[in-house]
Amino acid sequence: MKSEYQQIDAHALATPAPGHTAAPSSPCLEQKPTRIKRKWEVFPGKNRFYCDGRIMVARQSGVLPLTMGLILITSGLFFVFDCPFLVKHLTGCIPVIGGVLFVFVVISLLQTSFSDPGILPRATPEEAADIEKQIDNPNGCTSSYRPPPRTKEVVINQRVVKLKYCFTCKIFRPPRTSHCSLCDNCVERFDHHCPWVGNCVGKRNYRFFYMFIVSLSFHTAFIFGCVTTHLALRSQDGRGLVFALQASPASALELVVCFFSVWSILGLSGFHTYLVAANLTTNEDIKGSWSGKNGNEESGNPYSSNNILKNCCSVLCGPMPPSLIDRRGLVPQEDVAHAGPTELGFPSTKNDINMVGRVSV
Repeated sequence: MKSEYQQIDAHALATPAPGHTAAPSSPCLEQKPTRIKRKWEVFPGKNRFYCDGRIMVARQSGVLPLTMGLILITSGLFFVFDCPFLVKHLTGCIPVIGGVLFVFVVISLLQTSFSDPGILPRATPEEAADIEKQIDNPNGCTSSYRPPPRTKEVVINQRVVKLKYCFTCKIFRPPRTSHCSLCDNCVERFDHHCPWVGNCVGKRNYRFFYMFIVSLSFHTAFIFGCVTTHLALRSQDGRGLVFALQASPASALELVVCFFSVWSILGLSGFHTYLVAANLTTNEDIKGSWSGKNGNEESGNPYSSNNILKNCCSVLCGPMPPSLIDRRGLVPQEDVAHAGPTELGFPSTKNDINMVGRVSV
């Protein structure tokens, strides 16, 4: 048992002296455990995530609601007002064909809009520092006469391809990669940012985009032809086209929508069919990367197989590359507790280095 003196000493140590306050308890003991976050919650790009990161869309959805609304309303009017008449007077295959095309259109649109187009992850602070060190000292020595280079050159199929440095993602962009200013991401095999689908079109969703515009072309042309046939059959009883339009005003609305949209959709499908056959992207075609429009003496697409069938298989039928951003992966707790926005993958402050050079590799 403790003696009386030991009990008094223990009480004196535990009781603060007059004029002094008790020392606060350690904040580490009172700190609540940090909630485990997933990487989509701290994703630096301008995207929105749903279903715990399984679905990702661009923050600016563009006219995607308008696209979906036009498809649903036009198709709904067709199935309700035109199909019964055509089934009665022609064949029962018409709603089946229209239904198959409608399913293809909706599924391919959702896959294009809600999937990762091929976003490249940004460099970690350690990787960015290492790249900066390589740029500043390409040969292990410093130069005070000219700024360090910000481009590299690689040879692909005997063609020189420049790799540009991305100041936002802190990486040298791989071939055919571009930074989308709307989504604030570097996208692999970047084709374009499509406001109609509300997403970038890149390496991982281009096949879905192509399937969407081709199936939409067939679907629109099919509805246009069926509505025209419907109105022609109604006007054959001698009452004329005006009576047919009055008897089925919904068909008149479908006819107007399809007439003004089918030409642009068919033109877009034809343009992308040409791109697929040549293994080009919209970005490359507009810039004239391989046609000599940009002053490049060595024209010729290094990614083309010079065979239409091989190019189509390469673009549309190749294996689906995995997503590189791992949006449902877990963020380490020490990174959440101690790292700043840059270390979590957020873009750093503006870099005042705006140097463009050239390095041969």
